[in-house]
Amino acid sequence: MKTPTLAPTGLQAALCGLALLVFAAVAQAGSLPAYDLDLHNGELKPDELHVEAGERFKINLHNTGNTPVEFESRSLRKEKVMGPGVDSFVVIHPLKPGEYDFFDEFHLPDARGLVIAE
Repeated sequence: MKTPTLAPTGLQAALCGLALLVFAAVAQAGSLPAYDLDLHNGELKPDELHVEAGERFKINLHNTGNTPVEFESRSLRKEKVMGPGVDSFVVIHPLKPGEYDFFDEFHLPDARGLVIAE
C-alpha cells in the first residue's frame, strides 16, 4: 500500500509565499518610525510633522472628531478617508529634504499642515 504524500500543489505553495510576504510587510511596518496626527473637526494636531529625510515612516491617523475626514497629500501621494472615531495609518516613502503639504479635504481651507523632512 502506498502512503499519500503531502507535497504542496502550485496553488498551496503560492498562497504560502503570499502569506510570508504579507507577514514580512506587516512586521516591517510595525518597526517604522511613527508620528501621530489627530484630525478633529477641521483641526490638525500637530500641524507640522518633523521627520528624518531619507527614512521611511508611518503617520498614525486618529479621527477624534464627530465628522468624517479625508487625509490627503498630493506631494506625498496619499489619501485616506475615515469616519468619526476611526484610527488608521499611511506609510510614507523616504523623502528628500523639504516641505510636503497635507490637508483634510473635508475641512478646507483651514485644515492644512506640513511634513518637514530634515
